[in-house]
Amino acid sequence: MKELYLIKIGEISLKKGNKKMFERALKNNIKAKFRGYQNRVTIKSGRYYLETEDCPHEIVSQKLSSTFGIKGFYKTHFCGKSLEEVQQKALLIARANLNDGRGVKFKVETRRIDKSLELNSYGYSSEVGAFLLESCPELSVDVRNPDWIVHVELRERGYVYGYGENGAGGLPVGTAGKGVLLLSGGIDSPVAGYLMGKRGVKLSAVYFHTPPYTSDDALTKVKDLAAGLSPWSGGIKLKIVNFTEVQMLINKSVPPEATTLHTRASMMAIAQKIAEEEGAGALITGEALSQVASQTMESLRFTGSVVDLPVLRPCIGMDKEEIILISRRLNLFETSTRPFDDCCTLFSPVHPLIRPDFKTITEQHREIPELETALTKAFQEKEEISL
Repeated sequence: MKELYLIKIGEISLKKGNKKMFERALKNNIKAKFRGYQNRVTIKSGRYYLETEDCPHEIVSQKLSSTFGIKGFYKTHFCGKSLEEVQQKALLIARANLNDGRGVKFKVETRRIDKSLELNSYGYSSEVGAFLLESCPELSVDVRNPDWIVHVELRERGYVYGYGENGAGGLPVGTAGKGVLLLSGGIDSPVAGYLMGKRGVKLSAVYFHTPPYTSDDALTKVKDLAAGLSPWSGGIKLKIVNFTEVQMLINKSVPPEATTLHTRASMMAIAQKIAEEEGAGALITGEALSQVASQTMESLRFTGSVVDLPVLRPCIGMDKEEIILISRRLNLFETSTRPFDDCCTLFSPVHPLIRPDFKTITEQHREIPELETALTKAFQEKEEISL
C-alpha cells in the first residue's frame, strides 16, 4: 500500500545561494534511510514529499525522526483541488482523531498556493470546517486552542494532513564535512557525536581499548553506543585501537599525576592519524569545561596542542544534567552507565594534575621514549567495524 508523507524543513529554508546543495543532501539522506523499501522523494516549493510502499508507519517514523534537517513530518492524503475532494480527505482525518481520542476541538488551516482557484484560503477553511461540523456533530471549532488541526495545502494538487511528528532539526548529515569522534564508554562523548551530527557532520568513531585491563564487556558497551548513534549519522564506522602498549609506556615514563593528560594527548594524536586517513576535517570530544581534571583550560590547551586539526567540543559549556538529559532522550543513558570502565577511568591517578604548566608538560610529553613508534603501531593495528 502506498503512503504519502509531507516533510517540512527548518534551517535549510534559511540558506540562500547554496540552498540546493543542502536540499540534495537531505533528499539523498532520506532515500538512503529507506533503502530496501520502494520509495520516491520529491521537492516542491520548500516541501519534501516521501512516497513509500509497504513500509509500516512505525518504521517511517523512526527513520524520519532521526534524520537531521527535518523539522516535522505528516502522514498526508493527496487529492484534486475541488472543495468536495478536500472535504472528504479532511473527514478522514477528523474521524481518525476522534477514534484516537485526541479531542473534539479543531480548526482548519489552508495555504492556497494556486491563485486560480475560486475560493481563497479563508474560504476553503470555512467550507471545510462547516462540512466537518455537519458530518461530526460532536466536534466544535476553536481557532485559539484547538486539540488538533486539519491542514490543507493547495499546490499542483491538494494535500490534506493532520497530526504530525517532530523531526530532529539541524542540517543534513554530510553537509559540514566529516569528523572523528573519540568515543569512550561514558555519557558525554555519544552526546557530543549527536550534537555535531545535528550540525551536518558525518561521523566516524574511535575507541581506545586496553586489554586485559579493560574487559570485552567495556568494548561491547562502546559498540552498542556506536550502534545507537548510527541512525543519526546514516551509519558509522568504529575504529578500535589497542592502546595497552601506549598506556603502559606512559605510566612508566611520567609522574603519576600527569598520566591522564599524556594519555589524552596520545589519544588525540592517534585520532588525528585516523582523521587524515578518513579525509575528516576535525576531531570531536565530549569534554566539558572543568568537569574533570583533564578538562580545565590548561589541560585542554595541552591535549589539543598535539594535533593540527580543530577539536570540536559541543558539550564544553554544558553541565552534567544537561548532558544526561540529551543522553536519556537518545536512549543511550542506560548503555553509557553500564558498570564497565574505560582505560581513562581505570588508570586515573588519585591526585591528577589540574593546572599543568604548558611548557613543562609539553617537554615531558616529547621526552617519553619511543612514544611515536608506539602510537604508529597502535594506529596501524586498529580494527574497524561498520554499524
